Amino acid sequence: MVTLTDQPSPELLRPGVKKPVQETLLTPRFYTTDFDKIANMVLSSHEEEILAALEELRADYNRNHFIRDESFEQSWDHFDEKTRSIFIDFLERSCTSEFSGFLLFKELSRRLRDRSPILAEAFHLLARDEARHAGFINKSMVDFGLCLDLKYLTQKRTYTFFPPEWVIYTVYLSEKIGYWRYILVYRYLEKHPEHNIYPLFKYFESWCQDENRHGDFFKALLRSQKSLWKTWQSRLWSRFFLLTVFVTHSLTTLERSDFYEMIGLDAHQYNRDVIRNTNETSLRAFPEVLDTNHPQFFPRLEACAAANEHLKAIATNGNPKVIQFFQKIPWITNIVWHMALIFFTKPVDAEALRAEVH
Repeated sequence: MVTLTDQPSPELLRPGVKKPVQETLLTPRFYTTDFDKIANMVLSSHEEEILAALEELRADYNRNHFIRDESFEQSWDHFDEKTRSIFIDFLERSCTSEFSGFLLFKELSRRLRDRSPILAEAFHLLARDEARHAGFINKSMVDFGLCLDLKYLTQKRTYTFFPPEWVIYTVYLSEKIGYWRYILVYRYLEKHPEHNIYPLFKYFESWCQDENRHGDFFKALLRSQKSLWKTWQSRLWSRFFLLTVFVTHSLTTLERSDFYEMIGLDAHQYNRDVIRNTNETSLRAFPEVLDTNHPQFFPRLEACAAANEHLKAIATNGNPKVIQFFQKIPWITNIVWHMALIFFTKPVDAEALRAEVH
């Protein structure tokens, strides 16, 4: 059992406004890309599928879903400081992640408006959904006396450049893993309502369908570009992005096992369930996926998470930076080694399975 550790008081920009979490490799990132290259993409091979995904976005099934009901109209003072801090951390990271998607999609829509109307409209609708999600989560933070200044976040956050190919791979995975994260929490709490400590969770069933529709759009976009699935390079990139997303998910989930314990979930099992389902879903889009049934697959991911805990401990041990640098080397090497072992394990050939089905 994990003990809820003491949490520091949040840093504030001004009263009631939380200072954004310090940027690290594991915090949600903001992205930019080559807009011209996306505008010039030829979609004809999968135009029907892209238009079908666009029609689903136009339907806006959740237009009336993100409205706070009376269940929010209560005091949350019964949350002790540890629970409150853990929950605020969850809300902040979720809000930042959704807002990051909003900014990227909004800029894509703006830049593509006169050059690729179909994609521009799709990105506009994706941005609509992400803005709703971020705003809804930010209102939940207000229940705990805090909020994020999203304008400040827009101006001060570092933007990372990703080529369009990387954006398509990573956003597809982000949306599909988001679907499985939300739906598995919802299904668990539906069976165990005694662990449903806050009304936000009851919105997850319909919410996750937004993530699913977003992923379906990016799947159609990915399959429209043969270079993203019909080359030997695309096979390597698919495995690479699956691996990095799964390692990141393992590190962030297991280092926040306090949160999952708080709602009655075992973080290790939840992490495994999310990854298995996301990997299986990715068979529909990627040319290759990882072998999650390999007996060493999850032990190696969890070894990466354990090494990350050692790195965190070293970062706060008070030693001079140069000593910390050398102390970290064995643990960084450990993570890289386990990732390499996973990457070079024989993958699952999704294209071969697809051929068998047809």
